[in-house]
Amino acid sequence: MGDITDIIAIATDHAGFLMKEFLKMKLGSKGYSFEDYGASSEEAVDYPDMIHPLARDINNGTFKKGIIICGSGNGVAMVANKYKNVRAAICWNKDIVKLSRQHNDANVIVLPARFISFEDALQFVDIFFTTGFEGGRHQRRVEKIASDL
Repeated sequence: MGDITDIIAIATDHAGFLMKEFLKMKLGSKGYSFEDYGASSEEAVDYPDMIHPLARDINNGTFKKGIIICGSGNGVAMVANKYKNVRAAICWNKDIVKLSRQHNDANVIVLPARFISFEDALQFVDIFFTTGFEGGRHQRRVEKIASDL
C-alpha cells in the first residue's frame, strides 16, 4: 500500500457493524488499510450520517474505492449514488461483483449484511478489488452515468 488513495474507505450502519469489523480484521491481516467512517457499534444509527462523508471523499478523489454495508444495501447505495463520481453497486453474488467492476467500473461495493454471509462478503470484496474495468464499449456508458441532469 502506498499513498492515501490506497486506503479503503469503509462505512456501515448498525446492521452491518459486525460484518464491517470482520472485513477490517480479515483484510487488515492481508495488508489493507482503512478509513472507517462508522458505525462504531450495533446501536441504531442513521446510515446517511456515515455514508455521506465516505461518498464525499470518494467523489473528490481522496479515496479510490470503498465498502459500504447495511441490512439490505439499498439505503446506503441510494445515499452514495447521489454523488457524481460514485458508482456504488449492491453485490450479492460473485457474478454481480465481477460485472459491477468489468462493465460499470464500480468504485464502491455495497454489501447487504442481512442476506450474505461474512465469508461471502470477504470473497466478494476480494473479487471487487482484483477485477478490472474492461473499458471499451462500457467506457462511454460509464461516462454517461455522471450526469448533471
